[in-house]
Amino acid sequence: MSESPEMEERAQRAAKIIASPSGYKVCEGCESIVLKKANTCPNCHGYRFDTTSARVVAQAKILGARAATSLSPKDFE
Repeated sequence: MSESPEMEERAQRAAKIIASPSGYKVCEGCESIVLKKANTCPNCHGYRFDTTSARVVAQAKILGARAATSLSPKDFE
């Protein structure tokens, strides 16, 4: 049984983040992973982040292993 294309894409994005966690941070509002240069979270507009590589890697593993459960801005296009 193969994974769905969505799950394969999420796993690939997670692997990219895990390979270079210093370029990302985790939103403390909604636990999304965003680019380090972001000032606010594009999903919840939060502005508090955890920038530690360990937290980014841990969250990427969680998000890469499960289906999306929140809406993102592209869902409204």
